[in-house]
Amino acid sequence: MNERIVILGGGESGVGAAILAQQKGYEVFLSDGASLASERRRTLKSKKIDFEEGGHSEELILNASLAIKSPGIPDSAPLVQKLAAKEIPVISEIEFAYRFIDKARVIAITGTNGKTTTSLLTYHLLKTAGYKVALGGNIGKSLAALVAEGGFHYYVVEVSSFQLDGIVNFRPDVAVLLNITPDHLDRYEYNFNKYVTSKFKIVENLTNEQAFIYCADSEPVSEEVSRRKIESSMFAMTASNNDKLSAYLKDEHLIFNFQFKHDAKEYQIPVSEISLIGKHNMVNSMAAVLSALCMEVPIEKVLKGLKNFKNAPHRLEFVKEIDGVAFINDSKATNVDSVYYALDGVKGNIVWIAGGVDKGNDYSQLDELVKEKVKALICMGKDNHALTNYYQSKINVIEEVDSAKKAVEEAFKCADKGDVVLLSPACASFDLFSNYEDRGEKFKQAVSKLSKNLKMKEA
Repeated sequence: MNERIVILGGGESGVGAAILAQQKGYEVFLSDGASLASERRRTLKSKKIDFEEGGHSEELILNASLAIKSPGIPDSAPLVQKLAAKEIPVISEIEFAYRFIDKARVIAITGTNGKTTTSLLTYHLLKTAGYKVALGGNIGKSLAALVAEGGFHYYVVEVSSFQLDGIVNFRPDVAVLLNITPDHLDRYEYNFNKYVTSKFKIVENLTNEQAFIYCADSEPVSEEVSRRKIESSMFAMTASNNDKLSAYLKDEHLIFNFQFKHDAKEYQIPVSEISLIGKHNMVNSMAAVLSALCMEVPIEKVLKGLKNFKNAPHRLEFVKEIDGVAFINDSKATNVDSVYYALDGVKGNIVWIAGGVDKGNDYSQLDELVKEKVKALICMGKDNHALTNYYQSKINVIEEVDSAKKAVEEAFKCADKGDVVLLSPACASFDLFSNYEDRGEKFKQAVSKLSKNLKMKEA
């Protein structure tokens, strides 16, 4: 092949695409406008892949047969526009990788919230059942790097709207759409309908040979499903008691009316058998179980996987119990929708730690849960006025702090035995922390330190 592939962006997806393209015999050039991470630079050099960093050389880019762009680069970027003007196809890395998947089967999972948990659980269910399965995409390794690695019969791929924007032929065997709420609207001209359309690209190539799993509780998803004529087998899920749907929650059981191709069965799984907490995680569990059933995983093996699954850190992660007070780290909850699920899922009275960089949040959807469960609010941020202004007449105890250590100490003072201290910020982390992981780790460290200090006092 003399075809020249140019890759824009040298992150995980870009370097993965470069490795796969070189393996398949293409002439490859990678260009990154910023500095490459040292590990990525070493990888490209070891593979003898041509690259540049700190800027783009147009003469080395606009002669491409095909361009693959990082999900972080918008279609409106001048260089992408110039490629389009020259009629050079620009695709995403998942589209490129998919073109080299032969007999392996693909489960693709998207949604504004919950896609990482669902992807991890789906992968876990297939892995514990003995399947040769890889996990990648928007989590962990790029799909292209996994395809280059080879040896997998199944791929579980977390996909973002940005990745879906660049697909042409991408057609997963199982497509999962969990929910759609306003997010990333700056990439979609602040038009929510454009964001919805982007998410629904996951189904645009499906035929009746594939399966589409979606949550009927998400109004934008249900409305769009009813508008479209989707060719695939469809499985609708709900967190309520609705036996008309494929999966639903009833009397502390997940009920599955599973019918795919020639297989029609009903299964019941007790919520007590599932390691995750919260109604939203019941939906995530339904999606993962349905995906596994579509891949012919026996129900006994599904149950085993559900029992021993451990979620990724910072997602309703139990940290420690100190003097009867439980500490839960939900630092990944960077929007109000996620906090709603956390407050709804946690049992008992809550001392809520929230705050950070406010995204213009509308906290009104939390009113009922806050009134019912929250006994104190600890505002952790440099500027807490949005939270304090909204909650000053709704929560009796409000404290302001500027560190995780102070937040944990103040929360513990407010808590009684049987209460839960919940870090679920509803905000971005960049005022006090480098990212949500850093915030969650600092919270866990502070809890651990509090526990040690109390033990030392008792000794």
